[in-house]
Amino acid sequence: MDQNRAGSDVFVGMNPLKDGASSRTKDSLKEIRHVYLDLDEDAEAALADIRDALDAPAPNFVLGTSPGKHQVVWKIEGIDTEQAEMLLRSLANRFGGDPAATDATRVLRMPEFVNRKYGHDSEFVVRAQQESSRVYSLRDFAVQEDSPEAPRRLADGQSAARTVTRGHKSQSEADWAYAKRALARGDDPEQVIRRIADYPADDKHDPGYYARRTVTKAQLELSADKDPAQSTIATQTNSKETTERLP
Repeated sequence: MDQNRAGSDVFVGMNPLKDGASSRTKDSLKEIRHVYLDLDEDAEAALADIRDALDAPAPNFVLGTSPGKHQVVWKIEGIDTEQAEMLLRSLANRFGGDPAATDATRVLRMPEFVNRKYGHDSEFVVRAQQESSRVYSLRDFAVQEDSPEAPRRLADGQSAARTVTRGHKSQSEADWAYAKRALARGDDPEQVIRRIADYPADDKHDPGYYARRTVTKAQLELSADKDPAQSTIATQTNSKETTERLP
């Protein structure tokens, strides 16, 4: 605190170092405990997007680091440094975070200390707001699938999971949004169907039929968006197919 008062900036490492480590390098990291975003450009809009996202969970902490700028932090466990940095890049790509802040050794602002980056005339006390107490895993971040830099499979050989931000949208709404997003970026419809069908949902009596119907409807709507004149035809076709397939 005295050093901060004297003019020094204060930061905290997001991931702990090994005992006896003398430098903050990737090899010195003991484990990964946090992933994060540094929001500078259009930070308020980006933060609103994060809070309403279907492909990333609610952040644990949101820091106000200077006027109109934020740092966003998620607690995480069970991932290694490589997975963490792929996720960091995916989050930055998805939400417009600073691409330079995507290394696992990053330090962030310390809450309750003054940000002196802009000089003594513009001191800003860093504030933190807690928004979740959960500890997440890699499978809670469906945002991976939307990043061209992210791997298509996890280290254990399983397809990256889709998740729903609990308390924001229903499972059906999340599946609908996911299907449209995946199809729009060019994913194979059959693969999208399999992903939706494989996602646990206790209220779906026939996951395969439900998944195919969701993807078919999404395809029709995307086609109608490209050609508004086909909107009525698409709706009629979808209603007919649904009726014919119902028992």
